[in-house]
Amino acid sequence: MVLRAFPPDREHSFSVAAFATIKRVVRDIANPMYVAQPIEWTDRGVVMLDQRRLPSQEIHHTYTDYREVAKAIRSMVIRGAPAIGVAAAMGAALGVLHSSAKSVQELRPEFTEICDVLAETRPTAVDLFWALDRMKARFVELTAGTSDLEKIKQGMVAEAQLVHLEKKATDEAIGRYGAELMPRDGRVMTQCNAGALATGGIGTALGVIRVAIEQGHKLHILVPETRPYLQGARLTAWELHRGGIPLTLITDNMVGHFLKTGGVGAVVTGADRIAANGDTANKIGTYQIAVLAKENNVPFYIAAPVSTFDLSIPDGDHIPIEQRAASEVTHMQGVSIAPDVHAAHPAFDVTPARYITAIFTERGIARPPYSEALRALANVDRVAAAPSASGR
Repeated sequence: MVLRAFPPDREHSFSVAAFATIKRVVRDIANPMYVAQPIEWTDRGVVMLDQRRLPSQEIHHTYTDYREVAKAIRSMVIRGAPAIGVAAAMGAALGVLHSSAKSVQELRPEFTEICDVLAETRPTAVDLFWALDRMKARFVELTAGTSDLEKIKQGMVAEAQLVHLEKKATDEAIGRYGAELMPRDGRVMTQCNAGALATGGIGTALGVIRVAIEQGHKLHILVPETRPYLQGARLTAWELHRGGIPLTLITDNMVGHFLKTGGVGAVVTGADRIAANGDTANKIGTYQIAVLAKENNVPFYIAAPVSTFDLSIPDGDHIPIEQRAASEVTHMQGVSIAPDVHAAHPAFDVTPARYITAIFTERGIARPPYSEALRALANVDRVAAAPSASGR
């Protein structure tokens, strides 16, 4: 089954997974489950929900300059690897749309600068670079086919919108694959925020949980607070609560206790970058959860799109780890919670592949040995049809 869309001079193919987004709209009218909208392309500009202000305030910002989008990514107005990719694509399109270049020759170096500015925002999330590479490729196609700047601008806007649409379909497919391995009844632990706020769709890890619940699983979610930025407490708890999904918020140092005594049936998290051997970078604190899960015989799953794969690096030792400001550790909402001392803040850690039970993607489930499984999935040309959604 193929869907034709954006723009009229270019055909884009989707598998049946893309239609899940359309079916969800119809289904949600009858059975609503709140899904946050972190980013949207509008006639006014790129609109983002400011995730720094959640859960106390829901504030949206409208950006009309790619430099503003870059700043929003860097300052974590928007965060989460897939959502960062969507933002980068929209930022690139925004830069082209508002360019004052009078010719393709003038636009080319300006577009290079636009992409360079966006690429410097967050080094760990590979979706950022995937999205920029895609926008660069589309720019080459468009400029090779026409010198009409208006057609080029509209083509770039359409490509950014398509990236967003595909992320939504990808989340649906990941959710259906992962739901198969969730317990029918019991507790599931997650980490950080891998929900709609992080992807622009229904979420990766939280998408798995959403789909499982829609299929009749009776799940209760354990949500570590995720210091120092509190994405678990501020964002995941907010998303789950708004969606009517049962949860218990715990502090990060309670993880071992609950994995040992709390009847946890599975752990599922997102990912920011997955190396060729399956080593996975995710929010700081994920590694210790994986180790403790294995110690207590709890399956540990990653839910992430294929765009998160970085098969150019052999293992996790080659994943760049973003170092954020010490003030995010020593202060909370501007209030000092520590003396004037040195503080470390690596934003991510790397979970070795040996601790990962399986990786859920939109093209299927990868199992060890990951060096073979990930490459096989990466070589699939189109999103595979996920398991039947019957009964949802």
